[in-house]
Formats: sequence, C-alpha cells, structure tokens
Amino acid sequence: MKTLLTACLISLAFALNSLAQSPAPPRTSPPGAPPVASPGAPAAASPGAPAAVSPGAPGAVNPAAPAQLPAQSVPPGGPVAPGATITATLSPAPATAGSPAPAAEQKPSGGLVGTNWLIDNFRKGGPIMWPILIVSIIGLTVVIERIFWWTGRWFRRDPKRIEKVFTAIEHGDIAEASRLSRGSRDPVLRMMWNGLNHQHASLQGALQVAAGIEIKRAGRFLVVMDTLVTLAPLLGLLGTITGLIRSFSFLGNEELAVQAVTGGIAEALIATACGLGIAIFSLIPFNFFNSRVSNLEFELQTAATNLEVMLGAQSAEREMEIAGAAPASGKGASI
Repeated sequence: MKTLLTACLISLAFALNSLAQSPAPPRTSPPGAPPVASPGAPAAASPGAPAAVSPGAPGAVNPAAPAQLPAQSVPPGGPVAPGATITATLSPAPATAGSPAPAAEQKPSGGLVGTNWLIDNFRKGGPIMWPILIVSIIGLTVVIERIFWWTGRWFRRDPKRIEKVFTAIEHGDIAEASRLSRGSRDPVLRMMWNGLNHQHASLQGALQVAAGIEIKRAGRFLVVMDTLVTLAPLLGLLGTITGLIRSFSFLGNEELAVQAVTGGIAEALIATACGLGIAIFSLIPFNFFNSRVSNLEFELQTAATNLEVMLGAQSAEREMEIAGAAPASGKGASI
C-alpha cells in the first residue's frame, strides 16, 4: 500500500511538472517593424540610416532620400544658364491601393497541454481543490492495490486440488486430504487445512476463524473506498458554496462585479465536477470489489459446509463400525 501510494504521488508530480512546462510561443514582429537580424548574419541597413560607402566605390542611392544633381539655384520663372546645376528631389512613389497588406500576426494554438488546461482549472477551482486532490490520490491507490490483489487471487485459484481433497475425505483418508491442502495459496484450501488440523477440538470454530481471516483480507480498504464515495461529492458541494459566496461578495463593486462573479461561478462548477468525477470513479470499483467479496464468502461457506457434512458422515460410519464390533466381541467373550 505504501509503495503504491508513493508511486502514485511521484507519477502525479511528474505529470504536473510536464504540464507546467508549456512551449514558448514564437516571437513575431509587429507590422512595419524592422526585421530582427540573426546572430552572425550581416545587418541590413535601415531605410533612414546612411549607408556606409567604401572609399572609391560609388554610393548607393536611397530612393527615399533627395537626390542631389549638379545644378545651380535658379529663380522661379527665370532662364537656365548654360552649365548651371539644377537641384532635384526624388520623392517615393505613393502606395497604390493594390499593394499587399502586411501579414496578420498568427497566434499559435497551444491546445489543452500547451495552455496548461489542467493546472489552470485546478487553480480556478479554489482552495477546496487540494482536499479533492488528496482524496483522488487515495482512491486511485486503493483501486490499483485491490486490482493487483484480486488478479493474484484469480491466479491462486486451484479448484482441481479442492476436488482431490474432497475425494480423499470421501474415501476416509484424512491424512491425504490434509497433505493436499497444506501450503496452498487458495483461500478455500487454507480454510479447509485449518479445519482438518483442528477437527478434534472444534471443527466448526476452526472453519469460522479461518473463513473470517480470508474475508477480512478480501475486504481490506473497502471502508476507505466507501468513505471516499461519500466524501468526494461533499467536498465538491463545499467548493460550490465557497465559490458562490466569493461571487456574491463582489456584487457591490461595479468595476469588478462581472469578472469576480464569473470567477466564483467557475470555481463552484469546477469543484462540483471534480467531486462528482471522483465519486463516480470510486463507486464502480467499490461495487465490483464488494461483489467479489460476497462471492468469496459464498465459496468459503459452501466448502465449510461440505467439509462438515463429509467429516460428520465419516465419524458416523466409524461409530457404527465400533458399535457393531462391540456386541460381537462381547458375545464371543461370554461363550
């Protein structure tokens, strides 16, 4: 039980840790922002920054900057003198209506795991989620332990040896029946061995004690599961009440009323859903294990009754043989 509880706690811690590590969304630059240069790549020149020109190399023309041509200032409307320089300014072409719009920013969809859906809902459920978490861990541990126990009990069944024991008792070979039932892991055979070894003291009492021990082993932790089935919905109902109290406490503040009321209702619904889910999860195995215990109890009672009847018949036959032999020996002695 302790080993299974420790394993469940460790697995739950690893699951919460993996859910908490959500992938970071890719960085996207807003429209119109300069591209970010990767390390080691040559930096691109910005549109408004002056370009570095090596000595002797022709300068790069910036389409947005005014181009200087060799010209002289000319008064408006005046004639241009030969050999004069004219100053001209090149303005960028206006954007047409058909130019492509900047690509819209795409947000990655993280899904349930990527957005920490489990942890977010656990936090929204309020402080009552911690007792519900403890109850769920205990219930899961008990269910796993009982499944392993009943699986092992299924493999320990030995109906053929039980038939051999009854056959040996029917033929009056009690020693052979005790030898066949010794060291078995079947609960029915263990009870029969205990009764055969204590039949001279009290056969019925020995069978009852052995059957009670086997039923107690089979019904272990069923009280815990019964408590969890009742406790989990009550914890969910308590979370519902605390969430509604939290919602109504913010109704006087108009600024935070909508958000607070929504959060309180979410807390109430999450706690209720978790409590009911744990109760449903525990109720089905609880009823199944109860049915298994009832079947085992019936098998033990049937085997004990058959054993008492067969041993009683053997005792009656021996008494009849002794009673029949006694008159014959008395008659011979009187002659």
